[in-house]
Amino acid sequence: MGAANNYIFIFASMWAVCKKEFRQFFSSLTGYIAIIVFLLLTGLLLFVFPDTSILDFGYASLEKFFELAPWVLLLLIPAISMRTFSEEFRSGTFEILQSRPLTWWQIVLGKYLAALGVIGMALLPTWIYFFSVQHLATQSGMDLGATLASYIGLFFLTAVFTSIAICCSSFTGNAIVAFISSAFACFLIYSGFHAISGISALPAGADYYVDMFGIDFHYRNMSRGVITLRDGVYFISVIAFFLTITRNNLYKR
Repeated sequence: MGAANNYIFIFASMWAVCKKEFRQFFSSLTGYIAIIVFLLLTGLLLFVFPDTSILDFGYASLEKFFELAPWVLLLLIPAISMRTFSEEFRSGTFEILQSRPLTWWQIVLGKYLAALGVIGMALLPTWIYFFSVQHLATQSGMDLGATLASYIGLFFLTAVFTSIAICCSSFTGNAIVAFISSAFACFLIYSGFHAISGISALPAGADYYVDMFGIDFHYRNMSRGVITLRDGVYFISVIAFFLTITRNNLYKR
């Protein structure tokens, strides 16, 4: 019973940080603007802009959405998460946070889950796109299983981007620096390895393994409706890596 009560206390403390941070996102316009901007931009790209409109494809597919969403999230997630720790450092409330009976992991995970929850609320309404395209389809419509797998891949991608953005925020008290550095880091890890794998000077077969280090490689697999243990382990490992750096960085401060 003692161990169970201890775990309950740890979870409750982490949840308290998460709720406080989540309320803070929506006490101002930050959370609302993030959701509205994401839905508006993806909606325009999918149904209005001629070069990307799925209405011009001639078949029911959300392939364009899953192709464009990472590039929108690459800027949106750093914009949401840039103040996670940098604002605490700038305003001096980090010292108050230190004085509370919380472990560093409780603080990091609480803030991480709050930021991830905001992005999750932005992704949830995009199921409207699925039902809209399904309704417009004249024949069999879309594959629900493949679409669900693609959404799982998009969620993992979102979770990785959020961990990177929070990690960058823990290094500086300047929110703008946190935004720029996290956006660049997300871009580099998402598409940088894929770009490097295209270098002709690489030995035969090495390009495949270099590509595997990038998020894009594993996200593309899931976007095709294929969920494998290898891809899941990759995403979880990257998330754990950046959250560990965040925790260690706060401990050193």
